[in-house]
Amino acid sequence: MAMTSKQRARVALEGGIPDMVPLGDFSIDADTVERIVGHPTYVRAKARCQIAYWEGRRDEVVQNLIEDTIALFRKLDCYDIINLCAMTLGLVPPAGYQPEAPRRVDDVTWEYADGRVLRYSEITADLTLVHDPQEWTRPYSPEDYPLEWQAKAPDPSVFELVDAVVEEFGEERFIIGPYPLAAEWVQLGTMQRTLLEMAERLDLVERAARSSMALAAAQQRAWPARPFDAVMDGTDFAYKSGTFMSPQAWWRVCYPPLAANVQAAHDAGLLFVQHACGNNQRILDGFLQAGIDAYQSIQASAGMDLAQVKEQARGRMAVWGGVPVEHLVDGTPDQVRRDVRDAVARAKPGGAFVMGCTHSIAIGTKYDCFMAMLDEFEKLRDY
Repeated sequence: MAMTSKQRARVALEGGIPDMVPLGDFSIDADTVERIVGHPTYVRAKARCQIAYWEGRRDEVVQNLIEDTIALFRKLDCYDIINLCAMTLGLVPPAGYQPEAPRRVDDVTWEYADGRVLRYSEITADLTLVHDPQEWTRPYSPEDYPLEWQAKAPDPSVFELVDAVVEEFGEERFIIGPYPLAAEWVQLGTMQRTLLEMAERLDLVERAARSSMALAAAQQRAWPARPFDAVMDGTDFAYKSGTFMSPQAWWRVCYPPLAANVQAAHDAGLLFVQHACGNNQRILDGFLQAGIDAYQSIQASAGMDLAQVKEQARGRMAVWGGVPVEHLVDGTPDQVRRDVRDAVARAKPGGAFVMGCTHSIAIGTKYDCFMAMLDEFEKLRDY
């Protein structure tokens, strides 16, 4: 008997064998969304959304996100999983939101009053912090990171997008939704500053991690229940050749909030998915020990082999990936078809496998390559 998408994804993410391999991705960026829905969109248009928020157009953005997210997944009915934890696709700013707007310097540059400079990136279609005059002088102390927090329920308007998508798809699709989580790698300013603090004042970074865990716990107690199926954290611990920090430092700073997040999700009746790019081989045992249900974004170009990770997991964790994002952007449809066949052949046996990209359907993805991925997968997904 055929399963619904919700049933199919849950069986696979819980380590079983469904009727066919489920399909999902971390996100689908705006240029691909626009090809599918047929008009400009705010869905995963990160810079476009931010600029519109600065200009006071919050309601316009949210309405478009609702309409186009629903239209996207109605057309992509092959997708079993909808992730509402990616940037622009999740909680939205509250009604009446009016953030501090920086001064526009030129077509691609903005500057805040405190001297921070943002620049538009053509590669990611995002706004990136390129200069912070206080990056190395801003003081941090234990008092900045309290261990006791109070929290109140969020304004209901922040759930407008999520509630609309759940109402539309919640009965049939597997929904990954937002939930308060501790920072799995807490940042003290920029990544560079954080790494320096980890080298010189690891106790302070540990304190910041404990503070984040306490804040998340307070927020979880006040969180209004929503009918999601899972939650996803997206934290990159590694680059192509290994982790940004030593495994010993990862276990001290990152593992405790990861384990706390998994436990909190499970206590709330949610599965837990970890999105983590890069070569995480040296900390993979930590993923398993924490009890995550699925590891998404297994990056082949960083030396993470999908079938090998599945073998190491030995039924303790599902794997989610398959097609290198680099091939979707720079490859050919035939190359992508080969990627699909290889991933299905190596990771499908025994279940506990979700098909998707090694990261996301990123900006610059060739539409023909994306369509080739979907077409080839449909031929091979049945068990």
